[in-house]
Amino acid sequence: MPTPTPRALRSQDPEAVAVTEAIRSGDLDTLRRLLAEHPCLATARVVEEREGCGPGGRSLLHLAADWPGHVPRGPETVAVLVAAGADPDARFVGAHRETPLHWAASNDDVPMIDALVAAGADIEADGAVIAGGTPLADARAFGQWRAAGRLLELGARPTFQDASTLGLDEVVEAGLRAVPPPSPQEVDEAFWGACQGGRLSTAVLLRAAGADVDRIGWGGLTPLDIARAGDTGRNAEVAAWLTAAGARTHAEATGPAGP
Repeated sequence: MPTPTPRALRSQDPEAVAVTEAIRSGDLDTLRRLLAEHPCLATARVVEEREGCGPGGRSLLHLAADWPGHVPRGPETVAVLVAAGADPDARFVGAHRETPLHWAASNDDVPMIDALVAAGADIEADGAVIAGGTPLADARAFGQWRAAGRLLELGARPTFQDASTLGLDEVVEAGLRAVPPPSPQEVDEAFWGACQGGRLSTAVLLRAAGADVDRIGWGGLTPLDIARAGDTGRNAEVAAWLTAAGARTHAEATGPAGP
């Protein structure tokens, strides 16, 4: 039997406004009342006006995990919505296919991560805005270290890039020994991630494997740029090591602009 198409609500419809406010404010009494009054609401999609009124947009669980995250009574809201029929693995429909767990990871919202995983969310769901990866890919790419650590504790399987950014040296060493080994580009990207995460021992491993200390990565930043952008003592340690190794900033590596 085909899965019914989720009901689409314009974001400015009174029902959508009411349920969004209840979720974002942690008003569970109002949320329960709305779900009881509108049996199809738990599986509905809220569609922004610019997206039109067809199927798509955000599920109610996406609303609960939306930026900046950490809504009042978020884990309880997840439980109420899932009990009413919301799918913990619902996909955003639009520019990407992220699940609510991807959004919680992107917001460093550890309680929401716990609640979604407890409700059955797939910790290995693909579709991240970061190369179509898992929630862990979002967490490490956006520097959400608490979320990344919790996802690992809950059983997330790190990729070579994830492991490098998070300083999982045993996983990185195994990746370097793999057949076939990572490509030079993959090693460079992993090195950049290690510098982002302030992972000196991992950066040393990857440098020995041939990583380019001046590779220009996301945002036009070199490893030295991204290490200096971090705000931990670990980042400062990596930046000092890079400087001693002759690494350059983007401005230094590209030189002055032409006439």
